[in-house]
Amino acid sequence: MNGPQDLGGQMGFGPVAPEKDEPIFHAEWEKRALGVTLATGAFGAWNIDESRHARETLPPAEYYSSSYYQIWIKGLETLLQRHGFVSAADLDAGKAVDGTAPPKRVLKAADVAATLARGGPCDRPVETPARFKAGDKVRTKNFNPTGHTRLPRYARAKSGVV
Repeated sequence: MNGPQDLGGQMGFGPVAPEKDEPIFHAEWEKRALGVTLATGAFGAWNIDESRHARETLPPAEYYSSSYYQIWIKGLETLLQRHGFVSAADLDAGKAVDGTAPPKRVLKAADVAATLARGGPCDRPVETPARFKAGDKVRTKNFNPTGHTRLPRYARAKSGVV
């Protein structure tokens, strides 16, 4: 999809300027944002693809004006509302005010290290054989998909070798 997250090769955004020795977190709240996101993922109500989709479908102006972890929290708010764990009134109040669905699973503090070490499911079933193999010459399509793609804009209509 042509979303705000796909900036590669786009005009007007300037060069990528990574911070030297960039810290993982720039503020304390960012640690909590990541922790809450991981803990709610353990509910088992959505998968990694739905989580990414919730972040990548933020309106462009909102996406561009948000920091990395703000984007994660906004995506999480979408998921929590979509699955009935919070309401808009809960989010507005900053606390539970409506009766909402309890999660099927809750990640306990004592289980965090083992859960993170185990990782989450990320395998995808392969239903058709691969169309290309290493060494094949390919040319990518120039298209504007409505759904998710792993082909960034800067790589569209380009030739290369797998």
